[in-house]
Amino acid sequence: MGTSGPHIARMTKQNKFRKPQGLPTKDQILEFIQTSDIPAGKREIAKAFGLKGQEKIALKKRLKDMAEEGLIDGKRTAYHRMGGVPKVTVLKIVAIEDGEPVAEPENWAPDNKEKPPRLMVKESKKMAALKRGDRILARNEETERGWRATPIKKLPARTEGLMGVVEKDGSGNYWLAPVDKRVRESAPIGDVGEAKEGELVLAERMGKSARSKVKVVEVVGDPLAPKAFSLIAIAKHGIPHIFPQETIAEAERAVDLPLSPDHREDLRDIPIVAIDPADARDHDDAIWAEPDGKGGYRAIIAIADVSYYVRPGGALDREARKRGNSVYFPDRVVPMLPEVLSADVCSLKQDVDRAAMACHIRIDKDGKVSDWRFTRAIVRLAKNIAYEDAQAAIDAGDAPEYLANLWGAWKLLFKARQARDPLDLELPERQVRLNDEGVIEEIAVRERLDAHRVVEDFMIAANVAAAKALEAKAAPVVYRVHETPSREKLLAFREYLATQGKKFALGQVITPGIFNRMLKDIADPAEKALIMEAVLRSQTQAFYGPQNAGHFGLSLGSYAHFTSPIRRYADLLVHRALVDAYKLEQPEPKIDLPETSGLSDRDKTALHQITDAISQTERRAMEAERDTIDRYVAAWLSGRVGETFDTRITGVQGFGFFATIEKLGGDGLVPVSTLGREYFSYDEKAQKLIGESSGTEYAVGDLLKLKLAEANALTGALKFEVPDSDGSGIEPRGNRVRAKKRTHQKRGPKKPPVKGKGAPRQQHDQGKRGRPGNIRHQGRKKK
Repeated sequence: MGTSGPHIARMTKQNKFRKPQGLPTKDQILEFIQTSDIPAGKREIAKAFGLKGQEKIALKKRLKDMAEEGLIDGKRTAYHRMGGVPKVTVLKIVAIEDGEPVAEPENWAPDNKEKPPRLMVKESKKMAALKRGDRILARNEETERGWRATPIKKLPARTEGLMGVVEKDGSGNYWLAPVDKRVRESAPIGDVGEAKEGELVLAERMGKSARSKVKVVEVVGDPLAPKAFSLIAIAKHGIPHIFPQETIAEAERAVDLPLSPDHREDLRDIPIVAIDPADARDHDDAIWAEPDGKGGYRAIIAIADVSYYVRPGGALDREARKRGNSVYFPDRVVPMLPEVLSADVCSLKQDVDRAAMACHIRIDKDGKVSDWRFTRAIVRLAKNIAYEDAQAAIDAGDAPEYLANLWGAWKLLFKARQARDPLDLELPERQVRLNDEGVIEEIAVRERLDAHRVVEDFMIAANVAAAKALEAKAAPVVYRVHETPSREKLLAFREYLATQGKKFALGQVITPGIFNRMLKDIADPAEKALIMEAVLRSQTQAFYGPQNAGHFGLSLGSYAHFTSPIRRYADLLVHRALVDAYKLEQPEPKIDLPETSGLSDRDKTALHQITDAISQTERRAMEAERDTIDRYVAAWLSGRVGETFDTRITGVQGFGFFATIEKLGGDGLVPVSTLGREYFSYDEKAQKLIGESSGTEYAVGDLLKLKLAEANALTGALKFEVPDSDGSGIEPRGNRVRAKKRTHQKRGPKKPPVKGKGAPRQQHDQGKRGRPGNIRHQGRKKK
């Protein structure tokens, strides 16, 4: 028998059902299942229709028949319409669309050929913003506009670490060896599929228990093949990396948009230059300056006009929003936009006409930006030049006039920067160099040049101008927010300093300069590194949002991201807001694309959801990039196991301490169980392990020589050992304050579980690792 349609009219609770004479029909059962406020099982159906005795037996048979006919699905305690979703079930967030989470049922029947239904998830103020991959228990209903889900609670991840290498034991059993260094044990494989021993695979659990067997759902390939490490990160973090055909088709149509000086400011005769890494994959900014005759400079920061090509609501826009940003690995980039745009039409190149959003500013003699204006322009770059080449020309004293002017303007901007006194932390950037076959040639710390600072300070000036220009028009702004450290973090910071014999007053107004002066007054490099780590831990994480809370790290009251729309969706939103606020819309294109290049009405009302989503994708990209670098470092070191390295302790926990190899990076664990027969107590406030009998201390910031015991390229994990168990490998640090010994903690198991890295780095845009707001690696774009 047929159903009454996918969207059944809702009835009042008082008159929801009329008791039929005898057994309810299949349509009546379906209607009850779909309109019930609670999960509808056999018991609920029988109660609703007043069934007793033999009628209940007949109902059981009818439900069985309906299941065999494909009308209903589920268990006898909770049925739902076949092709529908149970009233209450576990969902997995599969996408963020227009700032709203989209979910699918986690356990969709494998014999059902239909695609799983997609549910729009309602917001919950009691629950943190959901991101792709999250699992929720939700109450679901089918409405005239489709399926809607209301979260009940967030569930722990079930797929964490379920990427690994297939291994086979002597009994012929298959195991999944994890590639996530947080996962310590292999999982038994119940269904290996077509995977072969030694292959890298994706898997999922076959049951609810963490000890359940797993089944292979996708074969990735050779785990140690060149360029495999980035593939591991892409798969593990769920980074979208294949563009849908409709997105590529729209990008190819957008390429044909006319570029005419009739509707743009013509800047082609101005020698604007782009200064980038030598191996940059895209070029979305260029700069120019000249003296204004009053001791200051006129300057232009030209940024790729991505909003002209990527229109709100189109396929390109939907995919860019889902990705949130480009992701940069040593061997590849996963772009936010198809390469025909990101690496070609939107990329500012020498001697080629390009569409740009031009930020015109004036820099006064004190380095302050006195005024600004924004235009849509057409530019033709005079030069694409590498940082090293620009610096060499300046150092040699024979730089062309356009470079000399840029350095002159930057000296004024730098003067204003020093007056602001932004947070100044020395955070080295690891650089992985690969040959053409993807094999590591070198891993080193990238040299920090004045050329980097020149471009960085021009970009900061443009970002500030964009935020203030939008504020002047009372227009929507996507701010880059870095809040002042919380009181809880500052209390922890003060307690830590007290263990080092230093004071920190909480009653004062907290500014970046306070931290800078504290670090400047420390002469001992080891002690300075220790305090710098503590300052870093005290910082909040930067994020995007429509409410301004200032940028603590850069010491700025208003700050937006404007300078990288090729690779950051936040910048694209700022461009669109400027198009609206300053009436920069171009004539309607004669191409099949959305008409407007400004902010859509829907975007204006959903900025909170959109900025929450792109803040999540940014964190996802950072984790993926860091994981990949760790794997490359471990692979680089795998041939040097047994060697001794100069390291610095970066984190201390009760189960051991973490150390990083100086000038190379690569975090490794020294388990407390390897420190000899002596008992070590953990002083949490002082971040120290203290030997109970010898008084030997291992503290954050300590420099010491460690022997590399293990280097796992698949997980990126390193393991170190202290050469001498009596602690003689430690380099002494002057004026160390001995902490009061705490009650001895019982030693854990010989190989205690690792739950974290002790001192995770915070993202706070302080501007030392590339341009504001990013942690870069080899080839990473630099804003």
